[in-house]
Amino acid sequence: MSSADTPINVVDDTISYSNTSEDLVYGLAFRSVATHDPHLYHETIKFYHKLGFSTIKVYDKFKNGQNLLLSNGTSKDSLKETWLESFKLSELDKDGFRIPQQEAKLGHKSDGALLKIRLISIEASKSINVNTSSISYFSAALEKQASLLSALPKSKKISNDLYEVVDPLDNVVYLTNSVNGVTNEKLSEDYFLHPNVPSPSSSGSSEDVKQAASVLLNKNAPKKKKIAVMTSGGDSPGMNASVRAVVRAGIYYGCDVYAVYEGYKGLLEGGSLLKKMEWSDVRGYLSEGGTLIGTARCMEFRERWGRKQAAKNLITEGIDALVVCGGDGSLTGADLFRHEWPSLLEELVSDKVFTEQDIEPYKHLNIVGLVGSIDNDMSGTDSTIGAFSALERIIEMVDYIDETAKSHSRAFVVEVMGRHCGWLALMAGIATGADYIFIPERAPKCGEWQKELKEVCQRHRDKGRRNNTVIVAEGAIDDQLNPITSENVKDVLVEMGLDTRVTILGHVQRGGTAVAHDRWLGTMQGVEAVKAILEMTPETPSPLIGIRENKIITMPLVESVKLTKEVASSIDNKDFDKAISLRDSEFIELYEDFIATTVKDGDSQLLPENERLNIAVVHVGAPTAALNAATRAATLYCLTKGHTVYGILNGFSGLITTGDVTELKWEDVENWHNLGGSELGTNRSTPSEDLGTVAYHFQKNKFDGCIIIGGFEGYVSLKQLHDARTNYPIFNIPIVLIPSTISNNVPGTEYSLGTDTCLNALVNYTDTVKQSASATRKRAFVVEVQGGHSGYIASYTGLVSGAVSVYTPEKKLNLSYIEEDIKLLKENFKHDQGENKSGKILIRNELASKVYTTELIGDIIDENSGGVFGVRTAIPGHVQQGGKPSSKDRIVSARFAIKCVKFIEECNRSANKAAAGEVTDSQILRFHYTNKGVKIYNVENEDGTAAVISVNGSHVTFKPISIVWDKETNVELRKGDVIHWEEFNTIGDILSGRLMLRKELDAESS
Repeated sequence: MSSADTPINVVDDTISYSNTSEDLVYGLAFRSVATHDPHLYHETIKFYHKLGFSTIKVYDKFKNGQNLLLSNGTSKDSLKETWLESFKLSELDKDGFRIPQQEAKLGHKSDGALLKIRLISIEASKSINVNTSSISYFSAALEKQASLLSALPKSKKISNDLYEVVDPLDNVVYLTNSVNGVTNEKLSEDYFLHPNVPSPSSSGSSEDVKQAASVLLNKNAPKKKKIAVMTSGGDSPGMNASVRAVVRAGIYYGCDVYAVYEGYKGLLEGGSLLKKMEWSDVRGYLSEGGTLIGTARCMEFRERWGRKQAAKNLITEGIDALVVCGGDGSLTGADLFRHEWPSLLEELVSDKVFTEQDIEPYKHLNIVGLVGSIDNDMSGTDSTIGAFSALERIIEMVDYIDETAKSHSRAFVVEVMGRHCGWLALMAGIATGADYIFIPERAPKCGEWQKELKEVCQRHRDKGRRNNTVIVAEGAIDDQLNPITSENVKDVLVEMGLDTRVTILGHVQRGGTAVAHDRWLGTMQGVEAVKAILEMTPETPSPLIGIRENKIITMPLVESVKLTKEVASSIDNKDFDKAISLRDSEFIELYEDFIATTVKDGDSQLLPENERLNIAVVHVGAPTAALNAATRAATLYCLTKGHTVYGILNGFSGLITTGDVTELKWEDVENWHNLGGSELGTNRSTPSEDLGTVAYHFQKNKFDGCIIIGGFEGYVSLKQLHDARTNYPIFNIPIVLIPSTISNNVPGTEYSLGTDTCLNALVNYTDTVKQSASATRKRAFVVEVQGGHSGYIASYTGLVSGAVSVYTPEKKLNLSYIEEDIKLLKENFKHDQGENKSGKILIRNELASKVYTTELIGDIIDENSGGVFGVRTAIPGHVQQGGKPSSKDRIVSARFAIKCVKFIEECNRSANKAAAGEVTDSQILRFHYTNKGVKIYNVENEDGTAAVISVNGSHVTFKPISIVWDKETNVELRKGDVIHWEEFNTIGDILSGRLMLRKELDAESS
């Protein structure tokens, strides 16, 4: 039910046509409407925004009931109120902002109009007038609004001077360019906005009107591509980023974009659930969790008649492309819909719903899939939208649980989501240092898992652990398909005499805003989906947009869905080897690593004595959040093999000064998984300070390999040790660098440990700053981030925070660029209607310019804003380096660390072949001489034993430092030559509106 509080409402220099009276009432400027439906409440606000109204006050009884300022003027029975105003027309300056009346050259101004939209309770709605109203508003730019008005639901063009539309509460709204209801005099907007415009006159000739209408309708223009985007299935954080990207990229590329509200239900019902989206409709989406366009299960779409109805609704709106963000079920339905599309159209023609001519432009339906699922259960992609956000919630909760568990020496069983996929359970097990996990892909033996669980937990207790944590996927089973529940696991731990608790995390895993990775993934994939649609032909298979390592990829949707369903069927058939083999290689690798370092960390994996190694770990450079997590993983893996791990304390300067080296035991590192900073100590010193002393300690401790974890200083250290091999043969051991720096400036790789934690901190920081900016309605913030000469952090943060502009060292900053930002900000604020959380931020890298500092940029923009908006600066500083490591950093650090140990093992095996297993000088020096005196290295590619573990696109490799240094390094600027993040800037410029603004400015100048 909806209602108008008064049967006759008159607003703004115009008349009202009442349903209850024949009298004409003129000149009233206030109107109030009410509804008990929250959806209609928000849709009504959006409707009047389109007509040009702006929000001036938002009231929530439960949040603002005690606020005298906000509650003043509100109705007692209102749960929420939004006050909208159509501001008076008056003279504007050259930038499009209103000149104060006392400074204006002309005195013409229109009357303003105020509209109050109220959300009331169902009970309150029964006691107020239920009649809808008719209202007429004056518009000085009716011709310009023609296309907008025509697109509104239930719109009707009565004459060239009068349009009729109906708001979501069924109130009839007339728009006219008549001065009042009783004359034919017309006023143009120029009469109010610019000097020297004549007074009211009658309208132009009928020929003039016809010509204008032809221009507005643009009949000869080519048909726009119309794309619909929908979210379906379970919600996941990051879906909103995808919707935002599809909407804005689609508009940028010249398409009309529609949002399908409530998933397949909206596709089936159409009408108001199939809404054309404007640029501003998705403002603020990045920082919101869940899906703002809704999702709902729709059993009717499983039926053919339901899909036929959906096809009818799409054709009615002229839509022939669909982007679906959901899980495997949603994507399966989408692909079936495309497969049936031609036959559905034939039925619609035979049912006489459409003619052959009607359906001719829509013979082919293009569908693109994006995987939105916290379970990360889609084959062919490393991660799905929302998976890392859910994992972040899990590790946060388990970290909290661990604190109380240690206090009471308890055991906790934590149940996480995952009916057919154990990704969340596996990754949570690795990231939280859990004792044991249960996942559906690798079912334990019926009746035997209880014994192994007891042995593992007791062994860890014997080593000194005070608490035990077991992670159980909700779909966990044994090899006879019997469910393994949290209570089953608890009973086993209780049998051990452990005080055990069960925690089922449930839907908290879906909640909260998206982490940086999921915002990035949703944004990149959303833009890629639009590009894929524009490039598709009728023969192109429906694509799925995924990710492999660090690269966005496209694969056939049908194939991915088929492989995903095979996992479930393999589990049902008890073929668990096949089930886990169908997961991506990263999943399999991490599962094996978890088993090796946790479940089988007794004596079962010990290598022969002559294959056991001494491996050093050293932290170099500024601290990052993942140094300890990587050291822990390397140590635990080494101990299971019988290797000895030595931690070099306080970096190379500590080794040179004191020679402090400590053997790392299980109990030393087992709780390092969630510790930020560096437990070993770190600084920026490099071996070149005293290579001889470094060599002495390497030889004294008989190191067989060294893992350096650090940033550019670590990279330089690796190069120095490699180059010193001629003078110090002890450095012929395998030495590998794990890049770990928030700047992500290590040459040769696209990912560094600690970067994700830093980005999450910046996402939270910028969300808070934007909230502050939006609260004042007219404020922008310039935020300075770290990164040195690398613009990676700035570009990434700008992309995932929705920044208006990003300043990086890679692009020369000048006044013209800042001037363009000022225009973009003014354009944003000019269209800002106050309802869309539109705080604006600009991101500046700390070394973007020596001249244009953060403060100076803020002052320049503030000075040139003309008082329309204010500017502040914000510097998060070393907050970017601190805190607990993120879930992604914990996972990647464990994976990389164990890869590096295996790399060292393999290099030593190759070196030892020449020594035939005996301890000889050639084995220690890693080379020998032939009878002719020729020096031969024991390893065929000795240069390759000093390497950087690197991520490039979809590959993880070990790159020799000798090659990377010569071919990919800018030593002076301390970064790589390849700017692998440049695409972030381009997409950021598209989605911020910068490139749209440039198009408009170019069009104006031409």
